[in-house]
Amino acid sequence: MTAAHSHDHSHCRASAREAAERLTEARGLRLTETRARVLEIVAESHKPIGAYDILQRLSAERGRAAPPTVYRALAFLVEQGLAHRIDSLNAFVACFDPERTHDAGFLICDSCKAVEEIAEPAIGGAIRKAAALQRFTPSRTVVEISGTCAACADKG
Repeated sequence: MTAAHSHDHSHCRASAREAAERLTEARGLRLTETRARVLEIVAESHKPIGAYDILQRLSAERGRAAPPTVYRALAFLVEQGLAHRIDSLNAFVACFDPERTHDAGFLICDSCKAVEEIAEPAIGGAIRKAAALQRFTPSRTVVEISGTCAACADKG
């Protein structure tokens, strides 16, 4: 994901939806209209977005939406690898490479809150190796690194 805002966000939204449609069909799952729209909202934001912000968008578009509807859609999207939960921000970002299984790693800017997904297999491998030495089997590996992004550093 990128913090840049000088591109066509509708392309990101459409790309995320197309990948979700391919994956859910291949897995024999159903991508409901609500799940697809929640994914689009997450994908077009380019910053982590909270469930209540998603709920407000859905309610504005469709009338009153219930929180469980959004939470169920987000749980499905995360479970299928179509979105990631950023625990430290209690927010979600779209996965722009959902067709490739990978550990989630994120660089989170403390200033602008931009999030960049990093795909470095060595990170997950090192974590699994360290866990195995403790006879621990991870069920999920997410690395969140807080700091300052290049754009904010250039401003400072």
